[in-house]
Amino acid sequence: MTRSFTADDRWLFNAGEHANLYEVLGSHVEGDGTWFRVWAPNAAGVSLIGDFNGWDGGSHAMQPSASGVWELRVDGVGSGVKYKYAIAPGHGGRVLEKADPVAFHAETPPDTASVVWDIGGYDWGDGEWMATRGERNGVDAPISIYECHLGSWSRSHDRSYPGLARGLADHLVRCGFTHIELMPVMEHPYDGSWGYQGTGYFAPTSRFGTPQQFMEFVDIMHRRGIGVILDWVPSHFAVDAHGLARFDGTHLFEHSDPRQGFHPDWGSYIFNYARHEVRAFLMSSAHFWFDRYHVDGLRVDAVASMLYLDYSREDGEWVPNRFGSRENLDAVDFVQKLNASVYARFPDVQMIAEESTAWPQVTGPVSSGGLGFGFKWDMGWMNDTLRYIAQDPLFRGFADNHRLLTFRALYAFAENYVLALSHDEVVHGKRSLLSKQPGDEWQRFAGLRVLLGYQWALPGKKLVFMGAEIGDPFEWSHQGELPFGLLDHDAHAGVLGWVGAINRLYRERPALHRDDTRPAGFQWIEADDAPRSTVAFLRSAEGHPPVLVVVNFTPEVWNGYRVGVPTGGAWETLLCSDGTEFGGSGLVPGDLVAESAGTQGMPCSLVFDVPPMSVTFLAPT
Repeated sequence: MTRSFTADDRWLFNAGEHANLYEVLGSHVEGDGTWFRVWAPNAAGVSLIGDFNGWDGGSHAMQPSASGVWELRVDGVGSGVKYKYAIAPGHGGRVLEKADPVAFHAETPPDTASVVWDIGGYDWGDGEWMATRGERNGVDAPISIYECHLGSWSRSHDRSYPGLARGLADHLVRCGFTHIELMPVMEHPYDGSWGYQGTGYFAPTSRFGTPQQFMEFVDIMHRRGIGVILDWVPSHFAVDAHGLARFDGTHLFEHSDPRQGFHPDWGSYIFNYARHEVRAFLMSSAHFWFDRYHVDGLRVDAVASMLYLDYSREDGEWVPNRFGSRENLDAVDFVQKLNASVYARFPDVQMIAEESTAWPQVTGPVSSGGLGFGFKWDMGWMNDTLRYIAQDPLFRGFADNHRLLTFRALYAFAENYVLALSHDEVVHGKRSLLSKQPGDEWQRFAGLRVLLGYQWALPGKKLVFMGAEIGDPFEWSHQGELPFGLLDHDAHAGVLGWVGAINRLYRERPALHRDDTRPAGFQWIEADDAPRSTVAFLRSAEGHPPVLVVVNFTPEVWNGYRVGVPTGGAWETLLCSDGTEFGGSGLVPGDLVAESAGTQGMPCSLVFDVPPMSVTFLAPT
């Protein structure tokens, strides 16, 4: 039963505290009709138009309610009916035809109408996942994320949400990923924005089906043991005429001052975080995806652009805060309240920040002044590592280059990090991860396996963009698809096999994930061997065997290499990227016995030939 817009709703909405606006705003099917409610406080009048009245703005006038909300019940209108709001601005001028900001469904672009849709009635089958997802999503869990653009993953599969889910789930299980992160599936008008220029904050895009079909997508993933993270964009929104921009003839959702309300890089509008109703709108959007779609996390896009008033602006192009500085205090307050509200209601999910600066305590608790996210992308690691691997191995040994590897240890536990090699690193002339590697074909594939193995070995959760797992040699295009046919070639199949192997090892060995966010989980053994471009470190978890990781970033074999270890006795090679099954040369260390000769601060040591361009994982037996 659709509920009314009560006095409590009005108070929470006006206070910026409402997290369930999707229950009262938008369109809601009730019996043989539908209730419509829209927030347009500065409108002189609002009418409902749609295919039920021939898009006639004079036949269904909506009635003003409280707090600028207009409402109307229309008999005989149910799911599937297309509609918009015809809004007469209070200052006069032409009538605006706007899609519903809280619509659950929309026409497939380039058409722009909202669609009445009852999102109830889906029979979820993911009870086991939902009962256990807290431990699967926790900071101590092995989390490896496959970032995916649904439109360009494959064009040969069934391109409905369920069809894509079945194909993706098979692939992700084969690769061993624990989570999938979808680039924005919220409705958006332009394919070329990849979903980041949104108009529908409560509607999964109709490009791949209905809301219930997207529920089935999530359900399929959960039943296959895969968590679902959505990219979510509260930082900016599309300027398209049917969307949120100048919604009731005024700058309702965005700042009126372009120095605060328009993003110069993306040509989009910036939300007005000082406006309580806008905060409630965004907070409700975040809660909606957890509540109605069972998603496991939101990766919050472009957080840095929210936090800084001068983000991507020159002097004179921004407005300081009341203290004369550049922090966006309204955005900070919104983010803190958003995260606190999400974790209070959904304690088993994660909020993940894409934040590219040194803002303190991004993952710190709100109670101590932090922003309250669960994880933050480590953009510094990404930049340093990609700069390093772009160097010819002849030059990696220079001290300034080697420090690109070791600098991260100084801040690795300042936040709860995700090590992300995302879509942003394989577009706009940056080349694919495989193509970034220098050298001949063997070195490029070996270098890609090293990069991925090194990423999986370090403290922090893991994320790669689709295509890395097959050694895609091409830059990503949203108009293309992954070249899965390359897996007929041994080198590409070897990369896929390597990704599956490191994911299995990562999940099986608590030392590789249990203390990802605590200094106790990591110890340098060899950080300073710049001449040989080799590092060694120990991953640990209390009560479990440690894992020694030795990484050689050159195509040379280091014979008789000595590495300190904490215990004597037998050690075994758990995994090595130089295995022939992965396309390597086959120089894989076998079982070893630690000598009593101590080195590098350790009481014992191992001596073995370090394979060329390789990552080797070892552990005491």
